[in-house]
Amino acid sequence: MSELKIFMDKDIDTELIKSKKIAIIGFGSQGYGQGLNLVDSGCDVVFGLRENGASAVKARDYGLRVMSIPEAVKYADIVQILIPDEVQSEVYKKEIEPNLRKGQILMFSHGFNIHYGYIKAPEGVSVIMVAPKAPGHTVRSEYVKGMGVPSLVAVYGDSAKEHLSLALSYASAIGSGRTGIIETTFREETETDLFGEQAVICGGIDHLIKAGFEALVEAGYSPYMAYFEVCHEMKLIVDLIYQGGIEDMHYSISNNAEYGDYTRGSKIIDSSVKERMKEVIKQIQDGSYAKEFMTEMGVNKGKYFGELREQSKGHLIEKIGSEIRSSFAWGNKDKLIDKTKN
Repeated sequence: MSELKIFMDKDIDTELIKSKKIAIIGFGSQGYGQGLNLVDSGCDVVFGLRENGASAVKARDYGLRVMSIPEAVKYADIVQILIPDEVQSEVYKKEIEPNLRKGQILMFSHGFNIHYGYIKAPEGVSVIMVAPKAPGHTVRSEYVKGMGVPSLVAVYGDSAKEHLSLALSYASAIGSGRTGIIETTFREETETDLFGEQAVICGGIDHLIKAGFEALVEAGYSPYMAYFEVCHEMKLIVDLIYQGGIEDMHYSISNNAEYGDYTRGSKIIDSSVKERMKEVIKQIQDGSYAKEFMTEMGVNKGKYFGELREQSKGHLIEKIGSEIRSSFAWGNKDKLIDKTKN
């Protein structure tokens, strides 16, 4: 295992990014979070957005400079692509690539399209990555509090190694130099990120919570009690792990809960789960997952994806959770997401 190197603001030329013109393509979660942080850090930022689209309206409401995507690309030294993975290659080919010039830098916050070859930079255009390890709304909220979220940085292929300094400076400007920045590769970021999302932090937790909820309800317990036990308390436990690891979580819970963890947890998440996780990794590594996703969102126009989304929204735990949260004082203020603004 290689030695961990964490870059902080003291290790970084924080002024370097301020000498560059930055075009943020997109104003979704990451475009909103990174873009506003860059502006507040004194960077020269424009937003490349669809004319009169909802994102353009939101961006202008914040007083941000908005251009068409081609105009923003022509203006910038750095083009940071923060639109959804499934549309990046199409937008890139139609509106970004024709307007690139030698010496510019393409930037990403997820390596998907570069790693799997859906986007190829022209000769003379370098490719770098700054990937905050949090949703964009958290990137923004932590920055506003004077803090930040950790980020990963990478330089792709033959891109000049000096561009690492630029990636670090960008990461600092969005707040990551306050907490820590780690260098990685496009391959490692892409494949580990996909695996984490599918098997643990999104897919794993989502299905574990729903299965636990269903098991309790089917055993005759109140769905409200089931929600509190398997969903509400999840955040409290994860907060302990986030701050001090699994050991701190064990230190905080009761002996009864800790013993139940050791003796029953492995009966639920057993060796067969790890074997299926390895199959998920294989599909990520060989590109078959990427092909499946791009086919679903392209050729199939997201039909199956939409059905899955509606199925999830219709689960009883969503109805129960919404009812509880709407009448529950704790944790109901200062929400990170306001869909009308960000």
